[in-house]
Amino acid sequence: MIIDCHGHYTTAPKELGAFRDAQIAALNDPEATPPALEDLRISDDAIRESLENAQLKLQRERGSDLTIFSPRASAMAHHIGTELTSIKWSRACNDLIARVCSLYPENFVGVCQLPQSPGAPLGNSVRELERCVNELGFIGCNLNPDPSGGHWDSPPLTDRHWYPIYEKMVELDVPAMVHVSSSCNPNFHATGAHYINADTTAFMQFLTSDLFKDFPTLRFIIPHGGGAVPYHWGRYRGLAQDMKKPPLTELLLNNVFFDSCVYHLPGIELLLKVIPPENILFGSEMVGAVRGIDPETGNYYDDTKKYFDALPLSDDVRTKIFETNAYRVFPRLAAKLGKVAPA
Repeated sequence: MIIDCHGHYTTAPKELGAFRDAQIAALNDPEATPPALEDLRISDDAIRESLENAQLKLQRERGSDLTIFSPRASAMAHHIGTELTSIKWSRACNDLIARVCSLYPENFVGVCQLPQSPGAPLGNSVRELERCVNELGFIGCNLNPDPSGGHWDSPPLTDRHWYPIYEKMVELDVPAMVHVSSSCNPNFHATGAHYINADTTAFMQFLTSDLFKDFPTLRFIIPHGGGAVPYHWGRYRGLAQDMKKPPLTELLLNNVFFDSCVYHLPGIELLLKVIPPENILFGSEMVGAVRGIDPETGNYYDDTKKYFDALPLSDDVRTKIFETNAYRVFPRLAAKLGKVAPA
């Protein structure tokens, strides 16, 4: 089985966008009534149409089997509106993901967005995570380290501010993918800078902390190949050494994993040279940030399986990256599929 750990519902039916537009319009008009969740009506046929010629078609063409699926990351936009705005928006998006998973249980399994809002405590995020896992059958969450949308005014991920969500993650035995959303700061292009900055920043925050002493079973996926981390692995090893920290493999790699959303072969080769295969999960983020065809290869940039297919990897390494590492990181996925998570 080939499991894609990083998929977003970027092709959701237009009714979801209309709901969000009405939400935002009501924020700017004190006389307007924000839409209720009951106002969002999307048919099963509309969901099928949104997927059949997009994610499902690409699964079949590219040879993957199951996608770990979450709401569109760039649309989380926690900085818009109030905490109540984010609560309603998150519930709408997560409920839609649950419907996708119920219509296509062999193709998708859910990961939720959280109703984070700049400056707000995490109580509502904890409750939404619990709802999504216990009631909707989700297996993880996306955690935005910068709900401000590019201004970075939240505490670092290692601050006790985040501990309520970590405590719930440990209790439920689910991981988080560290994933920012849209950027409202013109200095940072969302997918080209803000995303990669966040991936790199999260790793450095983990490096400088003792977070995993407090939460030895806490697990994070850093997406997009880890941002700048593999390229600067020597720098991070040296910084950890200067701080009298243990080696990075001991300090972080029991808890931190990387996906393969890297859109050229040399990038995947570097990732495999630097990061142990036990810490790499196959991911494509297809129908995501980079949707075009690479003129140098004639293939889609986000067809990341082709990069692995081009490399002389052992069957054991392929199996870890394509399948069994996902069971280690997402034990609830292993349980759903009747698999035993590797130790």
